[in-house]
Amino acid sequence: MTAVVPPKIILDNLLKDWLLEDIGRGDRTTSGLFSADEVIPGIGHWLVKESGVIAGLPIAARVFQLLDERINFLPTVAEGEFCPQGTVVAKLDGPLDSLLTGERVALNLGMRLSGIASMTRKYADKIADLPVQLVDTRKTTPGLRILEKYATQVGGAKNHRMGLDDAVMIKDNHIAAAGGIGEAIAKVRERMPYPLTVEVETETLAEVETALEYQADIIMLDNMSVEMMQQAVKMIRQDNSRIQIEASGNITIETIRNVAETGVDYISTSAPITRSNWLDLSMKIQKLV
Repeated sequence: MTAVVPPKIILDNLLKDWLLEDIGRGDRTTSGLFSADEVIPGIGHWLVKESGVIAGLPIAARVFQLLDERINFLPTVAEGEFCPQGTVVAKLDGPLDSLLTGERVALNLGMRLSGIASMTRKYADKIADLPVQLVDTRKTTPGLRILEKYATQVGGAKNHRMGLDDAVMIKDNHIAAAGGIGEAIAKVRERMPYPLTVEVETETLAEVETALEYQADIIMLDNMSVEMMQQAVKMIRQDNSRIQIEASGNITIETIRNVAETGVDYISTSAPITRSNWLDLSMKIQKLV
């Protein structure tokens, strides 16, 4: 699985906003050290201060390029590589003032994305030998979704919906609003554009039966016990082997393998994004004489 870096037309606007947020009316410290017409070359490197999976190096490179095209950012490890503490993951060179001004935004993104990729890898490794795919959710930080979901790809997950326009997912509140699963599916199918799929969230075996009756494309088994999940999978497979099955709800690193062994096709969890810590990285630079 190859993680896809967001296209520049999307990425650049985000990065420019974040650079402007940090720089404000000017980098007072750096501008106090160098005059506007000085170009003092420097070199630097990024160092991993704790072991983990590296993600976001192409994003960091773009931060520096937008700030100053003279900066070279050269990754020394592959995106998605597990790196022991002390590994140098990138080398930089360019004007010292630009290296200093871009440091925080680039590092923040690298640490956040690497933390997500590291946690995702732990979950993915638990089920790597089973025919099931780990997927993420829409529980993301506003403004960071496209990058956080990129990081889960780096870690070994697939992306679920990027937004509400990707697919139809009928959840408990939609069911309550419509008056039932059957009513919800029927109403949505009348109005949804081709070729969107219809996924329905179910919490009981009776709801699974209704979702089968109304021919949902994907059935989510939400917050079910492993035993109930096994029964639901058997019901669905016997009725229609083409229906995809997703397990969700309170999936933890301790329970994910038991869930995977029920025979579901996908396991969705927000944990790699919502429960991950930043991976500690640092940037060290020096002046070239």
